[in-house]
Amino acid sequence: MSDSETVPAATTPKTPGSAPALPQQALEIASGYAFTGPALDLGALMWDGACLADAQIRIPLPMLNRHGLVAGATGTGKTKTLQLIAEQLSAQGVPVFLADIKGDVSGISAPGQDSERVRARAGEVHQQWTATAVPAEFYALGGMGHGIPVRATVTSFGPVLLSKVLQLNQTQEQSLGLIFHYADQKGLELIDLKDLRAVVAFLTSDEGKAELKNIGGLSPATAGVILRSLTAFEAQGMGDFFGEPEFDTAEFLRTAPDGRGMVSVLELPAVQDKPQLFSTFLMWLLADLFHDLPEVGDVDKPKLVFFFDEAHLLFNDASKAFLDSITQTVRLIRSKGVGVFFVTQTPKDVPADVLAQLGNRVQHAVRAFTPDDQKALKATVKTFPNSAYDLEELFTGLGTGEAVVTVLSEKGAPTPVAATRLRAPESLMGPVEGAVLDQAVRGSGLYERYAQAVDRESAYERLRGAKGPDEVRGREEERSVVEQVVGGGMFKSLARSIGTQIGREITRSVFGTARRRR
Repeated sequence: MSDSETVPAATTPKTPGSAPALPQQALEIASGYAFTGPALDLGALMWDGACLADAQIRIPLPMLNRHGLVAGATGTGKTKTLQLIAEQLSAQGVPVFLADIKGDVSGISAPGQDSERVRARAGEVHQQWTATAVPAEFYALGGMGHGIPVRATVTSFGPVLLSKVLQLNQTQEQSLGLIFHYADQKGLELIDLKDLRAVVAFLTSDEGKAELKNIGGLSPATAGVILRSLTAFEAQGMGDFFGEPEFDTAEFLRTAPDGRGMVSVLELPAVQDKPQLFSTFLMWLLADLFHDLPEVGDVDKPKLVFFFDEAHLLFNDASKAFLDSITQTVRLIRSKGVGVFFVTQTPKDVPADVLAQLGNRVQHAVRAFTPDDQKALKATVKTFPNSAYDLEELFTGLGTGEAVVTVLSEKGAPTPVAATRLRAPESLMGPVEGAVLDQAVRGSGLYERYAQAVDRESAYERLRGAKGPDEVRGREEERSVVEQVVGGGMFKSLARSIGTQIGREITRSVFGTARRRR
């Protein structure tokens, strides 16, 4: 059909009270979203300036573990889209993890407020809107902010992620790995930052020079740089994030007594000025899940959907090894039943190898005021399938609460690109008061488990009370032969071989994080 010919209307019969029949091209797009199984409702199709409420745009529930991307400029409605998807996942019995960086996602735990604006949007997209609160738990890194404290031991966090937080270069990262390996061999458990600092301080002392010399590839100068970085990091108040009791990420997989999925909200406003820290901590949570969960293959619905907000912070200045580890984790975690949605401003924030694995896309408005913006706009268009729309024009013309969508169909094929007017969340679109949050946190069954930090004997205490690591080892007569063998260098090397089954059993992740004792 040529562009000059009139597009015939579809012959879909009209029912009383229905919208006019869809134009042919709009009907073709809508048919790509006519799924037979359970699905999440995103909104209604927009075509030729009109919102076609009878053409519903949806995501099949089983496809949520094929990962996704929610992108768009600041203020275009990304947070509300996360809220909308999270609400419906919870209603389908799927647990959700959300990072709340600005503090405005906490409203998901309270019913929404009816208003003319909400009613107007619901009417436009044929949504039966009902104010609904979602079952939620609130967490806070190291207990900073309103939430159940989330901590990791230094051993579990591992040298690769810690290097990212400390902003070490590649040589320093490799050296930190040697220090972790040394601590493993000597039975020096690294629970918190002072444990690691004590080990490095010992290695750089006169007493530890001989030990340092035996660690191939670790120079005194590099060890000194690492020690100074650790000291400065701790001086900034970062010590609270590391320690025990260590958080068990299986808590994210729970459902409420009524069968709805629990929405776990990590409250980050108190640490939003520490982006390297919270973005890397999010990756630790994901890597931890990856190595704890069993393989399940394709499932009827995900075991968890994990929203990774401000994703660009994770990829900024990341080493190739770090990016390769992220790519591998994202690729393989799908078989564990976990879906990962990255949330950021433009698709170009996400490396191509990761972006290629994100099957579900919700793209909000793109700003194009500068030459760099124009370049980013063209790059965004290229990441979408061929479309009946002029995407450059469409992306810059979207209003708040509108997005361009393409998802994976029930057969795993990309759906047609669809401009979509999104539904309104049914929970509160905004924060709940701090006092209400604190009450919810203290009323949680998990609060007592994680609230109080525990500082048991570990590397710091052992080194302080002994003349060196050999004496520490001499005090460890109770360690079993198996534990000593597992602590050996050859076994560690074997365990860290990611391609083998034993490697997957022993190491926690491709990031070098360690399996903790439950």
